Amino acid sequence: MKSISINGSQRESVGKKATKALRNAGQVPCVLYGGDNPVHFSAPELAFSKLVYTPNAHTVVIELDNGEKFNAVLQDIQFHPVTDRILHIDFYQLFEDKEIALNIPVNLVGNSAGVRNGGVLRKNNRKLRVKALPANLPDFIEIDITPLKIGDKVSVRDLDQEKYTLLHSENTVVCQIKTSRTAIVDEVEDEEGEEGEEGATAEGATPEAAEATQE
Repeated sequence: MKSISINGSQRESVGKKATKALRNAGQVPCVLYGGDNPVHFSAPELAFSKLVYTPNAHTVVIELDNGEKFNAVLQDIQFHPVTDRILHIDFYQLFEDKEIALNIPVNLVGNSAGVRNGGVLRKNNRKLRVKALPANLPDFIEIDITPLKIGDKVSVRDLDQEKYTLLHSENTVVCQIKTSRTAIVDEVEDEEGEEGEEGATAEGATPEAAEATQE
């Protein structure tokens, strides 16, 4: 999984006055959990733009001015209800030998046969919760929808879980091709229908037409 680096400064004071002063200075108060003790630090608000304002999932490398370095993931974020500015961020520390649960985006690729025939692609789950060791966390879960016809669907049971575990029931639908008013039968059924029509024409032809066909 791709990683983003955040350079921050350790916070000596965590009171309300100190927190307010940080925000006024364009800094975001942060806390890193998961280790022996919580680590309080701050970083410029602009440093989080690539982490927060994106549909992609990332791990984070937090580098503090005292030389400490931590691998982490974003756990929780608070925004101002009016300005949407970032008020506070919680991180969770990663360890190579400990599994972590994270929401991973679903990436659909290909051109569905059902969509070509007028069906509608419905994305039931745009993200799936994955549990894995940090080294096995995927950037995204890719699903090839090319073979899907109208009425077909992809469930959690259909996805590869060799390096990670999906924390959903097996019958959870990830995406499906729904019918619509403009939908037509799939191409394979069209071809079979055309062959049937040709057979019916030959059987119902007049003797003269049959002789012409044989000639």
